[in-house]
Amino acid sequence: MTSLHTALLQSSGRPGDVAHNLRILDDAAREAAATGAGLLACPELFLTGYAIGGDVHRLAETADGDSAQAIGKIAAEHGIAVLYGYPERAAQDEPDSAAVYNAAQLIGPEGGRLANYRKTHLFGCFEHEWFTPGEQAVVQAELAGLRIGLLICYDVEFPENVRAHALAGTDLLLVPTAQMHPFQFVAESVIPVRAFENQMYVAYVNRVGAEGEFEFVGLSCLAGPDGVVRTRAGRTEQLVRADVDAAFLKESRADNPYLHDRRPELYGPLT
Repeated sequence: MTSLHTALLQSSGRPGDVAHNLRILDDAAREAAATGAGLLACPELFLTGYAIGGDVHRLAETADGDSAQAIGKIAAEHGIAVLYGYPERAAQDEPDSAAVYNAAQLIGPEGGRLANYRKTHLFGCFEHEWFTPGEQAVVQAELAGLRIGLLICYDVEFPENVRAHALAGTDLLLVPTAQMHPFQFVAESVIPVRAFENQMYVAYVNRVGAEGEFEFVGLSCLAGPDGVVRTRAGRTEQLVRADVDAAFLKESRADNPYLHDRRPELYGPLT
Protein backbone atom coordinates (compact mmCIF):
# COMPACT_ATOMS: atom_id res chain seq x y z
CA MET A 1 0.00 0.00 0.00
CA THR A 2 1.11 3.53 -0.71
CA SER A 3 -0.25 7.05 -0.49
CA LEU A 4 -2.44 8.65 -3.13
CA HIS A 5 -2.78 12.39 -3.58
CA THR A 6 -6.44 12.82 -4.49
CA ALA A 7 -8.24 15.76 -6.11
CA LEU A 8 -11.98 16.44 -5.86
CA LEU A 9 -13.61 18.52 -8.59
CA GLN A 10 -16.62 20.32 -7.09
CA SER A 11 -18.51 21.50 -10.15
CA SER A 12 -21.86 21.15 -11.87
CA GLY A 13 -20.36 21.87 -15.26
CA ARG A 14 -22.89 22.93 -17.88
CA PRO A 15 -26.01 20.71 -17.73
CA GLY A 16 -26.80 19.14 -21.09
CA ASP A 17 -23.44 20.02 -22.67
CA VAL A 18 -21.20 16.96 -22.65
CA ALA A 19 -18.47 18.56 -24.77
CA HIS A 20 -18.18 21.51 -22.40
CA ASN A 21 -18.03 19.25 -19.37
CA LEU A 22 -15.28 17.18 -20.96
CA ARG A 23 -13.26 20.38 -21.36
CA ILE A 24 -13.76 21.20 -17.67
CA LEU A 25 -12.64 17.69 -16.76
CA ASP A 26 -9.57 18.01 -19.00
CA ASP A 27 -8.57 21.31 -17.37
CA ALA A 28 -9.10 19.87 -13.88
CA ALA A 29 -7.06 16.76 -14.71
CA ARG A 30 -4.22 18.92 -15.99
CA GLU A 31 -4.27 21.09 -12.85
CA ALA A 32 -4.57 18.12 -10.48
CA ALA A 33 -1.77 16.18 -12.16
CA ALA A 34 0.50 19.24 -12.02
CA THR A 35 0.16 19.22 -8.22
CA GLY A 36 1.04 15.54 -7.96
CA ALA A 37 -2.47 14.08 -7.74
CA GLY A 38 -2.87 10.51 -8.93
CA LEU A 39 -6.66 10.56 -8.90
CA LEU A 40 -9.31 13.09 -9.90
CA ALA A 41 -12.89 12.47 -8.73
CA CYS A 42 -15.87 14.27 -10.30
CA PRO A 43 -19.50 14.52 -9.06
CA GLU A 44 -22.57 12.43 -9.79
CA LEU A 45 -23.74 12.69 -13.43
CA PHE A 46 -20.98 15.23 -14.09
CA LEU A 47 -20.78 14.30 -17.73
CA THR A 48 -24.33 15.37 -18.59
CA GLY A 49 -25.77 17.29 -15.66
CA TYR A 50 -28.25 16.02 -13.09
CA ALA A 51 -31.57 17.85 -13.52
CA ILE A 52 -31.92 17.34 -17.26
CA GLY A 53 -35.15 15.31 -17.43
CA GLY A 54 -35.62 13.38 -20.65
CA ASP A 55 -32.14 14.35 -21.81
CA VAL A 56 -30.90 11.68 -19.42
CA HIS A 57 -31.92 9.04 -21.97
CA ARG A 58 -30.86 11.10 -24.98
CA LEU A 59 -27.35 11.65 -23.59
CA ALA A 60 -26.87 8.22 -22.04
CA GLU A 61 -23.91 6.22 -23.33
CA THR A 62 -22.62 2.71 -22.87
CA ALA A 63 -19.67 2.22 -20.54
CA ASP A 64 -17.34 2.08 -23.55
CA GLY A 65 -18.98 4.96 -25.44
CA ASP A 66 -17.46 8.05 -27.02
CA SER A 67 -17.15 9.94 -23.73
CA ALA A 68 -15.43 7.02 -22.03
CA GLN A 69 -12.93 6.98 -24.89
CA ALA A 70 -12.41 10.75 -24.57
CA ILE A 71 -11.86 10.53 -20.81
CA GLY A 72 -9.46 7.64 -21.33
CA LYS A 73 -7.36 9.92 -23.54
CA ILE A 74 -7.50 12.71 -20.94
CA ALA A 75 -6.41 10.34 -18.18
CA ALA A 76 -3.54 8.96 -20.26
CA GLU A 77 -2.40 12.41 -21.41
CA HIS A 78 -2.12 13.70 -17.85
CA GLY A 79 -1.17 10.40 -16.20
CA ILE A 80 -4.01 10.55 -13.68
CA ALA A 81 -6.91 8.25 -12.83
CA VAL A 82 -10.37 9.80 -13.30
CA LEU A 83 -13.69 8.97 -11.68
CA TYR A 84 -16.74 10.53 -13.33
CA GLY A 85 -20.51 10.20 -13.10
CA TYR A 86 -22.67 9.64 -16.18
CA PRO A 87 -25.95 8.09 -17.35
CA GLU A 88 -25.07 4.61 -18.58
CA ARG A 89 -27.08 2.98 -21.33
CA ALA A 90 -27.20 -0.79 -20.97
CA ALA A 91 -25.26 -2.78 -23.54
CA GLN A 92 -27.24 -4.47 -26.30
CA ASP A 93 -26.45 -7.93 -24.96
CA GLU A 94 -27.88 -7.22 -21.50
CA PRO A 95 -31.33 -8.59 -20.57
CA ASP A 96 -32.78 -5.08 -20.23
CA SER A 97 -31.01 -3.33 -23.08
CA ALA A 98 -33.31 -0.30 -22.77
CA ALA A 99 -32.26 0.42 -19.18
CA VAL A 100 -30.37 3.56 -18.18
CA TYR A 101 -28.35 3.58 -14.97
CA ASN A 102 -26.98 6.37 -12.81
CA ALA A 103 -23.37 5.25 -13.05
CA ALA A 104 -19.82 6.11 -12.10
CA GLN A 105 -16.77 4.93 -14.00
CA LEU A 106 -13.15 4.83 -12.88
CA ILE A 107 -10.56 5.22 -15.64
CA GLY A 108 -6.94 4.38 -14.87
CA PRO A 109 -3.93 6.65 -15.48
CA GLU A 110 -3.10 4.73 -18.64
CA GLY A 111 -6.58 5.31 -20.06
CA GLY A 112 -8.23 1.93 -19.47
CA ARG A 113 -11.38 1.23 -17.49
CA LEU A 114 -10.78 0.02 -13.93
CA ALA A 115 -14.36 -0.19 -12.66
CA ASN A 116 -17.94 0.78 -13.48
CA TYR A 117 -20.66 1.05 -10.83
CA ARG A 118 -24.42 1.48 -11.14
CA LYS A 119 -26.21 3.29 -8.31
CA THR A 120 -28.17 0.76 -6.29
CA HIS A 121 -30.30 3.08 -4.12
CA LEU A 122 -32.19 5.66 -6.19
CA PHE A 123 -33.28 8.88 -4.49
CA GLY A 124 -36.60 10.62 -4.97
CA CYS A 125 -39.16 10.69 -7.77
CA PHE A 126 -36.72 12.16 -10.29
CA GLU A 127 -34.24 9.28 -10.16
CA HIS A 128 -36.93 6.61 -10.00
CA GLU A 129 -38.51 8.08 -13.12
CA TRP A 130 -35.38 8.09 -15.26
CA PHE A 131 -33.09 5.35 -13.94
CA THR A 132 -32.99 1.62 -13.27
CA PRO A 133 -31.26 0.64 -10.00
CA GLY A 134 -28.05 -1.34 -10.21
CA GLU A 135 -27.75 -4.77 -8.63
CA GLN A 136 -24.07 -5.06 -7.70
CA ALA A 137 -23.47 -3.76 -4.18
CA VAL A 138 -19.67 -3.76 -4.04
CA VAL A 139 -17.55 -2.67 -6.99
CA GLN A 140 -13.81 -2.24 -6.47
CA ALA A 141 -10.57 -1.64 -8.33
CA GLU A 142 -6.88 -1.52 -7.51
CA LEU A 143 -5.06 1.79 -7.89
CA ALA A 144 -1.62 2.79 -6.60
CA GLY A 145 -1.61 -0.15 -4.19
CA LEU A 146 -4.98 0.81 -2.69
CA ARG A 147 -8.32 -0.92 -2.99
CA ILE A 148 -10.78 1.64 -4.36
CA GLY A 149 -14.53 1.24 -3.85
CA LEU A 150 -17.40 3.04 -5.58
CA LEU A 151 -20.79 4.23 -4.36
CA ILE A 152 -23.00 7.10 -5.54
CA CYS A 153 -24.63 9.75 -3.33
CA TYR A 154 -27.67 8.22 -1.56
CA ASP A 155 -25.91 4.84 -1.44
CA VAL A 156 -23.51 6.08 1.23
CA GLU A 157 -26.38 7.02 3.54
CA PHE A 158 -27.13 3.31 4.05
CA PRO A 159 -24.68 1.99 6.67
CA GLU A 160 -24.94 -1.50 5.18
CA ASN A 161 -23.42 -0.35 1.90
CA VAL A 162 -20.31 1.13 3.47
CA ARG A 163 -19.88 -1.76 5.89
CA ALA A 164 -20.03 -4.16 2.93
CA HIS A 165 -17.13 -2.24 1.41
CA ALA A 166 -15.23 -2.35 4.69
CA LEU A 167 -15.65 -6.11 4.89
CA ALA A 168 -14.46 -6.39 1.27
CA GLY A 169 -11.29 -4.45 2.12
CA THR A 170 -11.99 -1.07 0.54
CA ASP A 171 -9.30 1.47 1.52
CA LEU A 172 -10.69 4.53 -0.28
CA LEU A 173 -14.40 4.83 -1.00
CA LEU A 174 -15.22 7.27 -3.82
CA VAL A 175 -18.69 8.77 -3.64
CA PRO A 176 -19.67 11.12 -6.48
CA THR A 177 -22.79 12.90 -5.31
CA ALA A 178 -25.54 15.41 -6.06
CA GLN A 179 -26.21 16.40 -2.45
CA MET A 180 -28.90 19.05 -2.24
CA HIS A 181 -30.36 21.46 0.29
CA PRO A 182 -31.46 20.81 3.06
CA PHE A 183 -29.41 17.63 3.48
CA GLN A 184 -25.98 19.22 3.92
CA PHE A 185 -25.60 17.41 7.26
CA VAL A 186 -24.66 14.34 5.21
CA ALA A 187 -21.53 16.06 3.91
CA GLU A 188 -20.81 17.73 7.24
CA SER A 189 -21.48 14.86 9.65
CA VAL A 190 -22.40 11.52 8.07
CA ILE A 191 -19.35 11.19 5.82
CA PRO A 192 -16.72 11.60 8.57
CA VAL A 193 -18.64 9.10 10.72
CA ARG A 194 -18.84 6.59 7.86
CA ALA A 195 -15.06 6.88 7.41
CA PHE A 196 -14.42 6.33 11.13
CA GLU A 197 -16.86 3.50 11.80
CA ASN A 198 -15.62 1.57 8.75
CA GLN A 199 -11.93 2.48 9.01
CA MET A 200 -11.42 3.78 5.50
CA TYR A 201 -10.99 7.03 3.61
CA VAL A 202 -14.15 8.44 2.04
CA ALA A 203 -14.05 10.99 -0.78
CA TYR A 204 -17.41 12.72 -1.23
CA VAL A 205 -17.48 14.97 -4.28
CA ASN A 206 -20.54 17.11 -4.89
CA ARG A 207 -22.24 19.31 -7.40
CA VAL A 208 -22.78 22.95 -6.46
CA GLY A 209 -25.32 25.71 -7.12
CA ALA A 210 -28.84 25.81 -8.55
CA GLU A 211 -29.89 23.32 -11.21
CA GLY A 212 -33.54 22.96 -12.13
CA GLU A 213 -35.56 22.46 -8.96
CA PHE A 214 -32.46 21.50 -6.95
CA GLU A 215 -29.89 23.52 -5.02
CA PHE A 216 -26.66 21.56 -4.59
CA VAL A 217 -24.74 22.42 -1.45
CA GLY A 218 -21.11 21.71 -2.37
CA LEU A 219 -19.10 20.90 0.79
CA SER A 220 -17.14 18.14 -0.95
CA CYS A 221 -14.70 16.48 1.42
CA LEU A 222 -12.17 13.74 1.95
CA ALA A 223 -12.47 12.18 5.43
CA GLY A 224 -9.95 9.87 7.04
CA PRO A 225 -10.38 6.74 9.17
CA ASP A 226 -10.01 8.89 12.30
CA GLY A 227 -13.13 10.83 11.32
CA VAL A 228 -11.08 13.94 10.56
CA VAL A 229 -11.78 15.78 7.30
CA ARG A 230 -8.56 16.26 5.35
CA THR A 231 -9.97 18.78 2.90
CA ARG A 232 -13.33 20.52 2.57
CA ALA A 233 -14.69 22.63 -0.27
CA GLY A 234 -17.06 25.52 0.28
CA ARG A 235 -20.17 26.48 -1.70
CA THR A 236 -18.47 27.45 -4.98
CA GLU A 237 -16.80 25.57 -7.83
CA GLN A 238 -13.46 24.37 -6.53
CA LEU A 239 -10.71 21.80 -6.94
CA VAL A 240 -9.55 20.59 -3.54
CA ARG A 241 -6.88 18.01 -2.74
CA ALA A 242 -5.67 15.80 0.08
CA ASP A 243 -3.61 12.67 0.67
CA VAL A 244 -4.91 9.18 1.26
CA ASP A 245 -2.16 7.93 3.60
CA ALA A 246 -1.88 4.17 3.49
CA ALA A 247 0.47 3.94 6.48
CA PHE A 248 -1.90 5.98 8.63
CA LEU A 249 -4.80 3.80 7.50
CA LYS A 250 -2.96 0.66 8.62
CA GLU A 251 -2.21 2.18 12.03
CA SER A 252 -5.78 3.39 12.46
CA ARG A 253 -7.22 -0.03 11.68
CA ALA A 254 -4.94 -1.60 14.29
CA ASP A 255 -6.11 0.89 16.91
CA ASN A 256 -9.83 0.73 16.05
CA PRO A 257 -10.95 -2.91 15.86
CA TYR A 258 -14.57 -2.37 14.82
CA LEU A 259 -14.46 -5.06 12.17
CA HIS A 260 -12.69 -7.53 14.42
CA ASP A 261 -15.16 -6.97 17.27
CA ARG A 262 -18.30 -7.45 15.21
CA ARG A 263 -20.73 -10.23 16.18
CA PRO A 264 -22.47 -11.17 12.91
CA GLU A 265 -24.43 -13.94 14.58
CA LEU A 266 -26.52 -11.24 16.28
CA TYR A 267 -27.33 -9.30 13.13
CA GLY A 268 -29.66 -11.71 11.36
CA PRO A 269 -32.81 -9.60 11.97
CA LEU A 270 -31.23 -6.80 9.93
CA THR A 271 -31.93 -8.74 6.74
